[in-house]
Amino acid sequence: MIETNRLKIYAASRQQMEAFIAAQSVDFLKAAYTEMLKGCLANPEQYEWYAIWMIELADGTHIGELCFKGLSEEGSAEIGYGIAEEHQGRGYATEAVSALVDWALKQPCVSDVTAETEESNIASQKVLCKAGFLPTGEYGEEGPLYIRRK
Repeated sequence: MIETNRLKIYAASRQQMEAFIAAQSVDFLKAAYTEMLKGCLANPEQYEWYAIWMIELADGTHIGELCFKGLSEEGSAEIGYGIAEEHQGRGYATEAVSALVDWALKQPCVSDVTAETEESNIASQKVLCKAGFLPTGEYGEEGPLYIRRK
């Protein structure tokens, strides 16, 4: 578990992930989280790099999720994140992303963490910049690519 001043961040267990997936009402999220669980099961030695990382307030209120999209052989991990709408605008995304990326970059197998965001998602771009990411000038499937290196 990673703790910040306001947040608790942890990789969900298989049972927690299964319950979280079952409770999803948004089809594309259910599909994405199901793929993450499949990644955990197929790569148990890299569980953290496929798991849903839960974001909770200190009082246990669930406010969002983070994830990595696996870990490449070169040591690059792509991060994704989301904060529930009613908790946005309070700096939680920046705090959570910063904490998890700090953790990731301390792992000996990791060289960098990348992220993509839609070009129109200025708030997400600000989160990445505040968390120490730099734009690469390249575009991925979702939009501009950002990177934070060791």
